[in-house]
Amino acid sequence: MTFQDLNLNTPLYNAIDDLGFTTPTPIQAEAFNVVASGKDVVGIAQTGTGKTYAYMLPILRNLKFSKQENPRVLILVPTRELVVQVVNDIEKLSKYINNRVLGVYGGTNINTQKQAVAQGVDIIVATPGRLYDLAVSRVLQLKSIQKLVIDEVDVMLDLGFRHQLLNIFDILPERRQNIMFSATMTEDVDHLITDFFINPTKIAIAVSGTPLENIKQIRYNVPNFYTKVNLLEYLLGDESHYTKVIIFVAFKKMADRLFDKVEELFPGQSCVIHSNKTQNYRLRSIEQFRSGENRLLIATDVMARGLDIDGVSHVINFDTPTYPENYMHRIGRTGRAEKQGHALLLSTEKEQDGREKIEALMQMEIETLEIPEYIEISKELIEEERTVIKERYNPTKRRDEDAPGPAFHEKKEKNQKENLGGSYRREIAKKYKKPKTRGDKNYNRRNKK
Repeated sequence: MTFQDLNLNTPLYNAIDDLGFTTPTPIQAEAFNVVASGKDVVGIAQTGTGKTYAYMLPILRNLKFSKQENPRVLILVPTRELVVQVVNDIEKLSKYINNRVLGVYGGTNINTQKQAVAQGVDIIVATPGRLYDLAVSRVLQLKSIQKLVIDEVDVMLDLGFRHQLLNIFDILPERRQNIMFSATMTEDVDHLITDFFINPTKIAIAVSGTPLENIKQIRYNVPNFYTKVNLLEYLLGDESHYTKVIIFVAFKKMADRLFDKVEELFPGQSCVIHSNKTQNYRLRSIEQFRSGENRLLIATDVMARGLDIDGVSHVINFDTPTYPENYMHRIGRTGRAEKQGHALLLSTEKEQDGREKIEALMQMEIETLEIPEYIEISKELIEEERTVIKERYNPTKRRDEDAPGPAFHEKKEKNQKENLGGSYRREIAKKYKKPKTRGDKNYNRRNKK
C-alpha cells in the first residue's frame, strides 16, 4: 500500500512527496478512513510508528479554509517538546495548505501566547495546563472545536493531568470527534474512554510490551554508579559506532550528576534535559542533539515519549526503570522508521526486579554480556547506594528518662497575681469612689442618692 491508495488531496500529496514518504505505516493506513469518517477513534500503536501523521492526514484532508478566529482542531500532548514537534510536523504537511497552526505550553510568557491566539488560529496544539489557563482567561474560545485529539494520553494521566483534562472536557462542545492515540492501554485510559467517548472504533497495531523487532537489545550487570560510568566511557569511546546516543536516567539529580561525569570524559559532546531546565535550554539541547552538534543526550523520562529524532544509533538505560512500560518507550527512540536500532540496559543488584518485570512484559530474555576485564570495578558508592546503618544500642546515649523536662518553673510568690476578672472594676470603684470612665452619669446619680 502507498500513500496514493489513500484518498488524499493534491496539496497533501505534494507535501508528502517533498518529505520523501512513499509508504504509510500500519497505523497510518488503518486509521485514515476511520478518522476521516468522523467517528470517535482509539488508536494503540508502539512508539515510533508515525501516530502523528496517522491522525493529521485525515484531519488536514477534511479541514476547509476559514477566516474565523476560533480554533476548530485541538491537539493535547503531555510535554512542551511534543508541542513543538507536533506543530513542526503539521507545518510540514500544511506546506501547500492555507491554515494557521499555533503551539502553546507552560514555561513561557502567557501574554505573548494570548496575542498569538487573538490573531486567529485553525489548529491549536497545547499542553493541558496552559490551554486551560488560556481558556479561563477567555482569550481562547473553544466553542468551535470540531475535533479533539489526545496524543500520548497515558503519559498525561501519569503526569497528573487528569483533573485538567476533565476541566477541558467540560468547556468543549458536546458534539465533536474524539481521537485518542497511545502506546499503552491502562486502566485509567480505559475509564477516560468509557466516560467521554461515544462508541469508539479501536485500532490496535501492536500489543503493548511487544519488543520492536529491529532493535537489538543487550544488558550488563553492573555493581554501582561509578562502575557504570567506567563502562560508559569504554562503550562511548567507539565514536564510529555510538554516533548518536540517548542515555536515560531515573531522576533529575542523577541526570546532572552523570552529565558532569560525561563532560569530563567527552568534553563538548553532551547535553542534558530534564524538567528543571528552562524551556529554551531544553529546546536548545534537543536541537543541538538533533543536528549532530552534540553526540550524547542525557535525559530523564520526559524525553522517553513521542519525540522523533532521526538517526539515534543507541539508547542506553543507565538506570533500570521501575515501570517496564517506560523501558519500551525509552528504547523506542532508536530503530525508528524501521531502521536498525540498539538498546543497552545497565542494572545493579537492586535493579534486578525492574529488569525481570521488563523481560516478563516483553516475554523474552535480554542477552547478557560480561563486563570486559580491563574495566575498573569501582568500590566508591554514591549517596543513594550507601547502606543506611541504623544505631541499635549506644550505652552513652541519654535515655528518655534522663532527658531534661520542659523549660517551666513556678513563679515566685510576689509575682503571682490573682486574676480578678470582672471584679477588678468594682474594686477600683470602692477605692476611688468615682467611676473609672468619665461620663458615667448613672453611676454619679446613684452615688448622690
